[in-house]
Amino acid sequence: MEQPPFLSGQFLLAMPGIGDPRFERAVIAMCSHDEEGALGIGLGRIVPRIGFHELLSQLDIDPGVAPDAAIHLGGPVEPQRGFILHTRDWGGEGSMDVAGRWMLSASLDILRAIAEGRGPTRWVAALGYAGWGAGQIEEEMCGNGWFVTPGGDALLYDCDVDSRWTSAFKSAGIDPVLLTADYGTA
Repeated sequence: MEQPPFLSGQFLLAMPGIGDPRFERAVIAMCSHDEEGALGIGLGRIVPRIGFHELLSQLDIDPGVAPDAAIHLGGPVEPQRGFILHTRDWGGEGSMDVAGRWMLSASLDILRAIAEGRGPTRWVAALGYAGWGAGQIEEEMCGNGWFVTPGGDALLYDCDVDSRWTSAFKSAGIDPVLLTADYGTA
C-alpha cells in the first residue's frame, strides 16, 4: 500500500459513517505520524462537568489568572492523561514541536505557567489522545474513514467545538451537507 504524506501538523476529519461512534464528526489535530504509528488530539467534543479550573484544582495548582476553559476529549487512549496544544511561544521540558505549526505539552510545568500568566499566548486543553499503530491510519484513510486538511490556527484556537467539524470541511472548500456515508470503488 502506498503511504500518504506524513500527517503531523494537519487535521483529520472523520467522514460520515466512519463506523466508530467515538469518532463521529471528529476533528483531530495530528501531532505525530511516522512509520511506527500516529498520535493526535481530538478537538470535536468537550469533557462534560469539568473545566480547566477544576482540573488545576485536582492537581493542587491554584488557577490564578487562567481562564476556566473547556477541556476537550482528546481521544479514547489514556483519558486520564492531560495535553495542551499551544502556540510556539512557550516550550518546556518534553514539549514537542508539531511540524512548526504548534506545540504539544503534557507536563505540570505548562499548567503552572498558564495559571501564573506566563504560559503560551494561545492554548487548548485535552484529556486523552487518539492513537494508531503502524499502518493503521493509512488503512483507515484508504477505507474512506478520514479526510485530511491543513486547517489553520483559527480552527485550532478560535472555532467553537460544536461547529469545528463543519468549519474544517468548509475551510477545505467542501460543504459537509453534501457528504454521504455511501461510497463505491472505481
